[in-house]
Amino acid sequence: MTTTPTQTFAAATTPVAQDTVITTDTQGLVAGMTEVATSDQAIPAYYAAPSTSGPHPVVLVVQEIFGLHEHIKDVVRRFAKLGYLAIAPELYVRQGDVAPLQTIDEIRKIVATVPDAQVMTDLDACVTWAGQHGGDTRRLGVTGFCWGGRITWLYAAHQPNLKAAVAWYGRLAGDTNSLNPVHPVGVAARLHAPVLGLYGGQDQGIPLSTVKQMQDALAQAGNHASKIYVYPDAPHAFYADYRPSYRKDDAEDGWQRLQSWFAQHGV
Repeated sequence: MTTTPTQTFAAATTPVAQDTVITTDTQGLVAGMTEVATSDQAIPAYYAAPSTSGPHPVVLVVQEIFGLHEHIKDVVRRFAKLGYLAIAPELYVRQGDVAPLQTIDEIRKIVATVPDAQVMTDLDACVTWAGQHGGDTRRLGVTGFCWGGRITWLYAAHQPNLKAAVAWYGRLAGDTNSLNPVHPVGVAARLHAPVLGLYGGQDQGIPLSTVKQMQDALAQAGNHASKIYVYPDAPHAFYADYRPSYRKDDAEDGWQRLQSWFAQHGV
């Protein structure tokens, strides 16, 4: 029997573009919410994996600014259909629940209080959880979207056991503060794993000048393994199939590039 998951999107993303939204069922998978033990508390996470015995390679999926809502859960199931144990933690849980908030400005107020250091250790805790639940953490990848795209670059500089990363339209440069002390341009010289960046040429929030800045930082660091690909006509969030920003051809191409990147680098 094929199970169709209940779709619950963050309130700020409505109305959902139902004609393009992708729904991945749970047939052949084990999937659902779980709790991951961290240094100070258990945090909720959504996971999915093949129902066949593992160990399975592990992919961390890092949420958009909208949190752990239906689109991110569906991405987790997409990875599981490919043979991965994928897990997406709720990374704002200590600061607040963004799901019912009506505007992105309300969400930003909460997200602004989330320390990068906390996010890094929460993701580490998910790696530990995955290793205890049928995951092969020697084959570890990470991907993230929007807010999670920036985090993906930072995690590649944090986790020495990471094999590969794919960052979707994550912020690369900007002002720093005590909670966000560095942006991706500042970690180009200390990435533990090759990162594939996927960006939109029409992204109004991430200027191409900052993409060039990141490319220059990688070149200056001698990091020729990491790459950035720009889709010239794509806006921000071009992979988000439930939003008007979705660009089917670019999204599908990016998904194929992600799979090839992970395969190439041993995830």
